[in-house]
Amino acid sequence: MTFEPWMAWTGLGILCLLAFSGFFSGSETALTATSKARMLTLEKEKDHRARRVNLLINDRESLIGGILLGNNLVNILAASLASAVFLAMFGEAGVPIATLVMTLLVLIFAEVLPKTYALSNPDRMALAVSLPIRIFVMLFAPVVAAVQWLVRATLRILGLSVEGPVLSAHDEIRGQIDLHHQEGGVVKTDRDMLGGVLDLRELTVDEVMVHRKSLVMFDIDQPVEQLVADALSCPHTRLPLYRDDTENIVGILHVRDLARELHNAGGDSSKLDIESIKREPWFIPETTELLEQLTAFRQKREHFALVVDEYGALMGVVTLEDIIEEIVGEIEDEHDVTVEGVTPLPDGFILVDGGAPIRDVNRALDWELPDDEAVTIAGLVIHEAQTIPEAGQIFRFHGVQFEILERRRNQITRMRLKKEPEAEDADD
Repeated sequence: MTFEPWMAWTGLGILCLLAFSGFFSGSETALTATSKARMLTLEKEKDHRARRVNLLINDRESLIGGILLGNNLVNILAASLASAVFLAMFGEAGVPIATLVMTLLVLIFAEVLPKTYALSNPDRMALAVSLPIRIFVMLFAPVVAAVQWLVRATLRILGLSVEGPVLSAHDEIRGQIDLHHQEGGVVKTDRDMLGGVLDLRELTVDEVMVHRKSLVMFDIDQPVEQLVADALSCPHTRLPLYRDDTENIVGILHVRDLARELHNAGGDSSKLDIESIKREPWFIPETTELLEQLTAFRQKREHFALVVDEYGALMGVVTLEDIIEEIVGEIEDEHDVTVEGVTPLPDGFILVDGGAPIRDVNRALDWELPDDEAVTIAGLVIHEAQTIPEAGQIFRFHGVQFEILERRRNQITRMRLKKEPEAEDADD
């Protein structure tokens, strides 16, 4: 084995190339793991490094292509130089020795070490490397573009296509929220509220409305004294008025308007003209998206709308509070009538009203019952059972046991739920 001066210089060059390889590897990890939201915030604060980072990650294909080009270039060059040195030192045995030594050096110092640091400090490192990586990507842009064209052409020949992201921006945000919740960074209430905001685009008013069977309506032609007494004793402030038939809604009586006119009349309800007090009803289709309806409420400065189906039949009512509750959860005040919805029992069962929305049950219990085919828990049972169950029947689907406790006519009013042990173990 002989050692010549050129080998020392070559060895120094190999170390420099390994440092460049580590730089490219760490930069790739940092720029792909950095928080885009954090970078956008820093860019708004006039941080030029953050602006460069955003430019790089916005063109992720060119970024990755440029970094891979540089990384492979220095790795191959380092391996070639090492082979030349070891061949001169050990003869034919130098090739396997060079392969082993360079594999260890590249793995430890050019891959694991820089990537470990980059994962621990992605934002800091991304800001630090943004300028040299930006310059390198710009210099080698033509080469990267040619490689990209060749890759896409090859994929087309193979019958494969390169599409955009599989997940929409909303799905990516939802996934990030769920991930941080699992890691303990986001508490359940915050996760539910953030998810509720995203769900506004996917829900329609018929999924959150108060069904017509639960509405409180008044006959506008009944004696005014009786109407006033009933309206003032009602826990609701906006009351639909009908004439002759409950389908014929002729107006909305606001209790504040009623109280003001009653005060002006000196408390004599017989002097009131309900026709002049009532407001015009606002009808909306049941397929209206919640986000669209929320915007309409704000624009019209209204809080109350009547929901009708495609035939114009009254389905129920939706209020601004109903939509807000999809974000923040149930809102109750001193005038709300307490309704049993989801009540945990000492024996591990959950007492649930049949009319409880599936979304509310999922939120309360952190379950994932499907709500595609039904809105309420009772509707889910009927859909899955393909029949209207009798009291005492027990069903098991979606990892939950459903025991029917009460049924009135064709309506399931109360049931007991319990997560199946197998489903709980699978979730764990």
